[in-house]
Amino acid sequence: MSFLLFAVIIAAIAYLIGSISFAIISSKLLKLEDPRHYGSGNPGATNVLRSGNKKAAVMTLLGDLLKGWLVVFLTMQLVAKWQFSPWLITVAAIAVFLGHVYSICLNFKGGKGVATGVGVLLALNPLLGVICIVTWLMVAMMFKYSSLAAILSAAMAPIYYLFLSTSNGNFTWPWMSAILVIAIWLIYKHKGNIHKLIHGKESKIGSKKNAPPPSATTSTAHSKRKKRI
Repeated sequence: MSFLLFAVIIAAIAYLIGSISFAIISSKLLKLEDPRHYGSGNPGATNVLRSGNKKAAVMTLLGDLLKGWLVVFLTMQLVAKWQFSPWLITVAAIAVFLGHVYSICLNFKGGKGVATGVGVLLALNPLLGVICIVTWLMVAMMFKYSSLAAILSAAMAPIYYLFLSTSNGNFTWPWMSAILVIAIWLIYKHKGNIHKLIHGKESKIGSKKNAPPPSATTSTAHSKRKKRI
């Protein structure tokens, strides 16, 4: 089997696993409102926490993290056993992340990819994953913004990896490429949060769910105007 064909198969499986939305699953299991209909509208752990249900938020966090870790871990085992190209791990890592961000189950929309990205890092390099988690926790505790913590952790991930891998001679471009792509994409997905942070409108950790997300509000207002007409 050629590398290209195998890469396509790995990417498809990883993407489909990444598309599983644990925010939606946990909300349905616990009979909560769809997280896309309140707060930021993002189907992720932080927004689920705005429902006030910590159990659902933890379920979402662990589920999203686990799928990222599992896909990359299993691909690493496959590559090691059959001596395949390590670039297949890069393909799997990026595909599972994109599956979460552009889920086929949610009409190619999804979360920001923070937990899934952390799961990928924990599989690639456990110490790197832990350092990024600690960075997130420190920033979140200091500033109370989940988005800021995610952005800074993502920005530091490639730097952390470069330092860790060069110090022990384990640097590989397949790993660095996966980390760079995920970090850049994650920061890009937070562009709306960056705008809110700059203008002091970003919600802090622990804030309760409030008005529907902007897209839902716009849609409702448009419907009302049509009814008047």
